[in-house]
Amino acid sequence: MSSLADRIQSDLVAAMKSRDEVSLSVLRMLKSAIQVAETEKGRKGELSCEDVQALIRRAVKQREEAAEVYRAGNAPERAEAELREARVLTAYLPAQLDDEALEVLIREAAASVGASGTKDLGKLMGVAVKAIAGRADGKRIKEIAGRILQS
Repeated sequence: MSSLADRIQSDLVAAMKSRDEVSLSVLRMLKSAIQVAETEKGRKGELSCEDVQALIRRAVKQREEAAEVYRAGNAPERAEAELREARVLTAYLPAQLDDEALEVLIREAAASVGASGTKDLGKLMGVAVKAIAGRADGKRIKEIAGRILQS
């Protein structure tokens, strides 16, 4: 198991002992998703930390989108429950970059690919997303990259 998967397992046991129902539920779901991903057709062996982080990011995004739907449907208590679950999951992701650090990395990526205008956004995004590696949401990367290319 990857170190992140090991940490999730130990936190799952701790949540059981402390009777933390929210964390327990979320960690059980996450552990199940990891096991399903590990046994998918064509996969060889365990998931890497990056693969587990991708699963977590997907789960966080699902919960944030569900919270928006619940808010729009006038169910604020269900929206808050989804956001609580998202916060539990976010603890397993690397710290997100602030806008200044993100802009520096995107400018470096733009210089490396020679991006000069908005027509180069796709080329820049490919390099920038790899360089940032999960430390920022794709929407934020695209927004800042677009702003940089327009100036």
